[in-house]
Amino acid sequence: MKREAVDFLTKEEQLSNRKACGLMGLSRTTYQYKRKTKDDGEVQEALTTLTTRHPAIGYWQCCYRLWNKGHQWNHKRIYRVYTDMKLNIRRRAKKRLPERVKQPLAVPTAPNQVWSIDFISDSLIDGRRFRLLNILDDFNRESLAIEVDTSLPSLRVIRVLEKLVADRGCPSNIRCDNGPEFISDKLEEWCAHPSRRISIQFIQPGRPMQNAYIERKNGSIRRELLNAYLFSSLSEVRALSEEWRVDYNTERPHKSLGYLSPLKYAQVHGRQAALSTPAREKSNQIEAQPVVDKAVQHKKKTTFENAN
Repeated sequence: MKREAVDFLTKEEQLSNRKACGLMGLSRTTYQYKRKTKDDGEVQEALTTLTTRHPAIGYWQCCYRLWNKGHQWNHKRIYRVYTDMKLNIRRRAKKRLPERVKQPLAVPTAPNQVWSIDFISDSLIDGRRFRLLNILDDFNRESLAIEVDTSLPSLRVIRVLEKLVADRGCPSNIRCDNGPEFISDKLEEWCAHPSRRISIQFIQPGRPMQNAYIERKNGSIRRELLNAYLFSSLSEVRALSEEWRVDYNTERPHKSLGYLSPLKYAQVHGRQAALSTPAREKSNQIEAQPVVDKAVQHKKKTTFENAN
């Protein structure tokens, strides 16, 4: 602190300050410093006006616009206020999806013709969120896997699918929604590999009934497991979900299967050997309809007509 700032103190106060600074090992200017509050109201008002009128502009655009209007604020001060107002949050552009073609929810005639996959989420008692990846064989409603973790990106989905393919063989089709894990290029490349050639059937956005088999299972696991217990750890969720999955496949009667369990239904219909072999050998009876972008399709049609 400057010398003039402490001249108004009495000799007794100055002496006591010196003694206090000596005891604490601090300099007198540090001990007597008083923080001055920054008045950024004018900067905040200017930034609010700019970002409200131009939502897509960034930090440097704001700086130059303010400077061009005659404001003399330092760029570091503008940036500090800019970040304090949380204006530096990255704005994610909405990813355009190809138009999805409505596909009938046909009943498969053999295992591994169609697998349905979907996510369901819940939280532990400490508030941490976790997700469950459910995979179902549409033929006999068998629960193939329930993967549990706080994060399940596309690479984790691929790892679970690879394990199932090694045990059961490749499915002909996979039905899923338009979640970021499912529309990723990594999953598409994995399915399109020559050794697999799995077709992905995307449902239309906002139409979960087009994936009704897995949605029915999600409702059951929500009522009978997630809503019935309080979980304290992920290991507890994994243990109980695996126990529920085994009971679901071996003991639980399904009305749509004539009140038989999924494994019993497969045995009655003579499909037990097919559970470990791909159904591709029988010339797929359920063919996947391709994802069609109508705009591209119309353009190709117009070009062909003009050529004629």
